[in-house]
Amino acid sequence: MKRTLIIAEAGVNHNGSTEIAKQLIDAAYESGADIVKFQTFKAEKLVSKAAKKAVYQIENMKEDTADSQFDMLKKLELTVQDHHILKSYCEQKGIEFWSTAFDEDSIQLLRTLGIKRWKIPSGEVTNLPLLQTIGTFNEEVILSSGMCTLDEIKDALKILISSGTSIDKITVLHCNTEYPTPMHDVNLNAMIEIRNTLGVKTGYSDHTTGIEIPIAAVALGALVIEKHFTLDRNLEGPDHKASLEPDELKAMVKAIRNIEQALGDGIKNPSASEIKNISIARKSIHLKHDLFSGHIITKDDLMMKRPGDGISPMKMYDVIGKKTKYPFLADHKLSINDIE
Repeated sequence: MKRTLIIAEAGVNHNGSTEIAKQLIDAAYESGADIVKFQTFKAEKLVSKAAKKAVYQIENMKEDTADSQFDMLKKLELTVQDHHILKSYCEQKGIEFWSTAFDEDSIQLLRTLGIKRWKIPSGEVTNLPLLQTIGTFNEEVILSSGMCTLDEIKDALKILISSGTSIDKITVLHCNTEYPTPMHDVNLNAMIEIRNTLGVKTGYSDHTTGIEIPIAAVALGALVIEKHFTLDRNLEGPDHKASLEPDELKAMVKAIRNIEQALGDGIKNPSASEIKNISIARKSIHLKHDLFSGHIITKDDLMMKRPGDGISPMKMYDVIGKKTKYPFLADHKLSINDIE
């Protein structure tokens, strides 16, 4: 059974508070997720002061555009000390700490924390120098592909590979960068296209409002699922509205683990649990009416009834034309020793 890597994306839903971040870690751990992930950036290196907010950020935060993207992100930074505190707390809880780096300094900070797996968010897929830096590590890379064409994903893969990362260490997440993503824009089949066309491992990063789409993605072969979560969707912040609350995250993880088991090995054989029901549910050859000894059996003499622990109806033509050894009453379950 292949185990799906489930990333509980806390992102910036800590609202700049390490105490809220710790509560998010608690919720991620209790859900059964494998990883809790944050975001590592300095607003000055991520966005210009003139950059406008995305429409979803304005709508989700119910604010006007006066507060720039820079101002918004500045409030959501985690300090170097915050990173150490949160990583240590994750180690105490027993869940993996992870974070997305958006710039070179952030990459180096995560390296000092011992991070050996790298997330490339959708907005950085065209960031050549960042791709080159991460590519030189030859460590596991998970690349989100929101807003991407297939050719743009190919270009990013080429840079990572040419910089030193082997393709078997890269997983591409199909993704839609709208918060929340409308169902008609999810396009889960694109994940299959990425896998088949690019020959790369695939997963899914979800921004829909429910849990059914990531569950469906696992059924379609996703090896990694990433999902935003929050303590409360009514909190102020850009991503809360498109995030799961703790009980929903727990339900998603449970459903994914069930799907993993349900997918099985793909070999069609009776399962251990159903073997006992074969003789109960299937039928055997029975006699439709009384027959005397020496009777030559015809199709009209036979009927198929449960239980299925006698001669299989599939052997009907092996029985027709045979003689009965003894007289039998109607409804008798025929056995191989009853005929000659």
